[in-house]
Amino acid sequence: MLLRKRHQEILRLLENRKSVTLQELMEEFSASESTIRRDLTALHKEGKLVKVFGGAVLAGDTFHTKDEKVSNREEINRTEKIKIARYAASMIKKDDFVYLDAGTTTGYMIDYIQERSATYVTNGVSHARRLAAMGFKTMIIGGELKESTEAVVGGEALNSLEKFHFTIGFFGANGITKKNGYTTPDVSEALVKQKAMEKSQKKYMLCDAAKFGNVCSVTFGEFSSAIILTNYVPKNIYENSSNLIAIR
Repeated sequence: MLLRKRHQEILRLLENRKSVTLQELMEEFSASESTIRRDLTALHKEGKLVKVFGGAVLAGDTFHTKDEKVSNREEINRTEKIKIARYAASMIKKDDFVYLDAGTTTGYMIDYIQERSATYVTNGVSHARRLAAMGFKTMIIGGELKESTEAVVGGEALNSLEKFHFTIGFFGANGITKKNGYTTPDVSEALVKQKAMEKSQKKYMLCDAAKFGNVCSVTFGEFSSAIILTNYVPKNIYENSSNLIAIR
């Protein structure tokens, strides 16, 4: 395949997937590791993508106004999400009062939670059901159920959160940029996330690297307002940020 054509195809894959790994590109184009690395370096210098450890993500801010159903999102970057979730679960300590945001990565945490002296509060219906089934002390906030994300939202949810004071909270976002902070497509869900973050002493944002550079309709937190747990850090804009933990 001609060089220019391969570059176009790499960018097309990125548009569809938001992130690609070196191995995926090697298999896609039947090319050597050194060839793909040169391609990514060239496209990175042109500002068309961002090289990250083991692959690349889209360059620039990509705007999203709609939320995908949970069932559609669960398998996207599943390996990376599980890695992040396992690390996050290990951070829960004895007698913690934990907030667990609705979402796929926070959902993967549940399989790795060990601390039984902690209390778990969530706005995720499936999260609450699984936690309770596993014998954890579980509370779910009241409010309106959003079908697409299986999250409890609305005014009653905000009222429920007002009385809580969490020692630690784990959150998800659809997009992260330094300028726009943490964003999500839905206003009602953003308000619940924002309130829960305000009520959490320690705040952790669980986001795979594909979320960097994405911007959704509503901001619910500034970039510096939480510690980000991710699988790798894009090297151009974010690498010197002090609130990022890359989990290998």
